[in-house]
Amino acid sequence: MDNVLTVAELKRRGMAAIEEGLQRGPLRILKRNRLAAVVLSEDQYRRLTGEQSGGVQGLTAVQWLLTQPATGERSKADLGARLAGERDW
Repeated sequence: MDNVLTVAELKRRGMAAIEEGLQRGPLRILKRNRLAAVVLSEDQYRRLTGEQSGGVQGLTAVQWLLTQPATGERSKADLGARLAGERDW
């Protein structure tokens, strides 16, 4: 096991530890001295699953959410009224 990250190190260093590990390929996560998970880069994951790159690069999560089509059946007025009721507690 050459590219391993312990849960303790992950908690201590966070995303920086993952990014550093992914530079060397798939990253194995070790929890209580047992392999618990494998982290892949987005490109590695897409190659593995055969997915096409459909996302738009450079968007924040909020920007991406705002580009998604509405799927609900409630109107903006209905949502506003419900939220107003929840705010008046």
